Amino acid sequence: MMRIRLDGGVVNSEQLTVIGEISRDFACGTADFTDRQNVQLHWIRIEDVPEIWDRLNSVGLSTNFGCGDVPRVILGSPVAGVAADEIIDATPAIEEIKNNRLPKPEYSNLPRKFKTAISGNSRQDVTHEIQDLSFIGVRHSEHGPGFDVWVGSGLSTNPMLAQRLGVFVSLDEVPDVWEGIVSIFRDYGYRRLRNRARLKFLVADWGVEKLRSVLENDYLGHPLRDGAEPPVAPGYRDHIGVHDQQDGLKYVGVKPTVGHTEGRQLIRLAELADKFGSGRIRTTPNKELLFLDVKPGRVPDLLHALDNEGLSAKPSSFRRDVISCTGLEFCKLALVVTKQRAIRLADELEERLGDLDVPLKISLNGCPNSCARTQLADIGLKGQIVTDQDGNRVEGFQVHLGGALGFHPDFGRKLRGHKVTSAGLADYVERLVTKYKADRNKGEQFREWVLRAPDEDLQ
Repeated sequence: MMRIRLDGGVVNSEQLTVIGEISRDFACGTADFTDRQNVQLHWIRIEDVPEIWDRLNSVGLSTNFGCGDVPRVILGSPVAGVAADEIIDATPAIEEIKNNRLPKPEYSNLPRKFKTAISGNSRQDVTHEIQDLSFIGVRHSEHGPGFDVWVGSGLSTNPMLAQRLGVFVSLDEVPDVWEGIVSIFRDYGYRRLRNRARLKFLVADWGVEKLRSVLENDYLGHPLRDGAEPPVAPGYRDHIGVHDQQDGLKYVGVKPTVGHTEGRQLIRLAELADKFGSGRIRTTPNKELLFLDVKPGRVPDLLHALDNEGLSAKPSSFRRDVISCTGLEFCKLALVVTKQRAIRLADELEERLGDLDVPLKISLNGCPNSCARTQLADIGLKGQIVTDQDGNRVEGFQVHLGGALGFHPDFGRKLRGHKVTSAGLADYVERLVTKYKADRNKGEQFREWVLRAPDEDLQ
């Protein structure tokens, strides 16, 4: 497996073409957008890696720190410096960290991986509640636009949500604060036990007050300004559909189902970016693909061309919000197939139910590690081997219901003792959605219904 690093989801048509050609020539056509804004390829042969690196380097791309106990790709708003609803453009901070802080050798051997997100968009579009360190755009009453800082999250088998550090930092301060937090993790993170070697465990033991004190006194050498909590962004955090840019142009967001595509399609999509826009493309933490700088009069033609590729700017709720991990096909930890099953599930739900008038996040994960955020989905499905009605051991899922980010973030309710076979998955979700539609109160979201529904209605 190979991850091509796209900090902030930034990619252009030339780069996407090269990625597509590498997929076609060396990866059996595989290509998947990930929830960390990377592109992931499979079936890479070790003898082909030098040629792949040369091709990536020729267009300014790399696989550096795509894996390992290092600072991983920096999530960023995919429409930084572009969107009309932006609070502050975080691009300079991401570029400074990527170009000047990340290459330092002292960050190449952390206790474990370190995940960062930096977004100045009002949509809060980088899942800041589940990162090791996040900077979220906010307007300070005295100091203007800047960032609120969140620390100490992670999912897997010990899920924890991020906590606010309680500080306001300017754009210029972001790289120093980032470096300080990473250095604290390097120096104090737990290395003896790998299953506790994440920043979230240190934050849980120290508390954010001590973390802030150590950061200010021992790493920055000065106090940080206090900051107020930013309001939670209402509505969708993704960028699906047609949206305004600051310059009067439009950007168009589509979502390959669960981020799945293939090399030849990437080449065709790069051609569309050149034909209808400026060649600027963005990936997102929700596995979307955005086409920037589209003239308003060209939008209908672009939408038609994307429809021909099977990519809609108006997907059903089922297709828009389904997510999966790599699954058994490519991951040695997975117990079940997820990606192809998620695509089929979206197809079946559309055929049976058409659409739904509220968001419905469905997550399929192949193991307990929660790469697909099982605990934070409306319907979270954790893969495991289960027993069917005939006593056979088959692929299936443990069910979590009612998880959420945004307003009142919390982990889903696990239905104890309730397992669903893979073969019966579409039937179960259809039954659950049908009960919700019949029983919901006016304006009631799926999660709200789940929290009050009796167990028998959730089986």
